[in-house]
Amino acid sequence: MFCPKCNQNSTRVLDSRETDGHRAVRRRRECEHCQNRFTTFERPEINKFVIVKKDGSRERYDREKVENGIWRACEKRKITEEQITTLINQLEEKWSNIGKEVNSEAIGEGIMESLKDLDEVAYIRFASVYRQFRDLETFRKEVQKLLK
Repeated sequence: MFCPKCNQNSTRVLDSRETDGHRAVRRRRECEHCQNRFTTFERPEINKFVIVKKDGSRERYDREKVENGIWRACEKRKITEEQITTLINQLEEKWSNIGKEVNSEAIGEGIMESLKDLDEVAYIRFASVYRQFRDLETFRKEVQKLLK
């Protein structure tokens, strides 16, 4: 493992523990060269599927891209990193059970449904980008659905 500070390849593990409901291993490491300490996570690669976009193009699934989109929707909300990690893990299991190819629509709708249960403001933020709200009327209709 390379040190993120000095880029040396001589690090040692100080502590390992299971995290994320026994789905990942969190390791505290120390660089033997500069003594920088950092954390790494190890998780099984279960998300080997391709996303089929609306235009028919294909793209490898990227957890980081999904996580960044969810975090943008959850900015300044009282949502923990653990809640986001759990949400993404549950969605990835669901998506990987669909097959080797998953429609982008299933990804977007899955995220929206999960956010609706987690935080309604984050849901509206994500939906406004995903569904490309063009005006206040579209926005108002989506809020009305939530209020029912």
